[in-house]
Amino acid sequence: MSAPAAAESVRLTAWVHGHVQGVGFRWWTRSQALELGLVGHATNSTGGRVCVIAEGLRPACAKLLELLRSGTTPGRVDVVVDNWDAARGGLSGFEER
Repeated sequence: MSAPAAAESVRLTAWVHGHVQGVGFRWWTRSQALELGLVGHATNSTGGRVCVIAEGLRPACAKLLELLRSGTTPGRVDVVVDNWDAARGGLSGFEER
């Protein structure tokens, strides 16, 4: 019997749009992700976006997504576009890139 879906390991890719570069957003995201036991990275991208890749248990990834959309982040988040996949592995720690 397989584990319940809530306990599955997943990959969250979140494109965060708004004023999120140069304001401590990636550091804040790293801090939140580490507290949730996630691995991955937050990377500055073109157009002022930040791409967040996080892997771990689905509830922890869902909580990170909730925090990204919470209005309590550094800077200003206008919209977060999320995509969910199966975990791919190969990540350790949580990096700011």
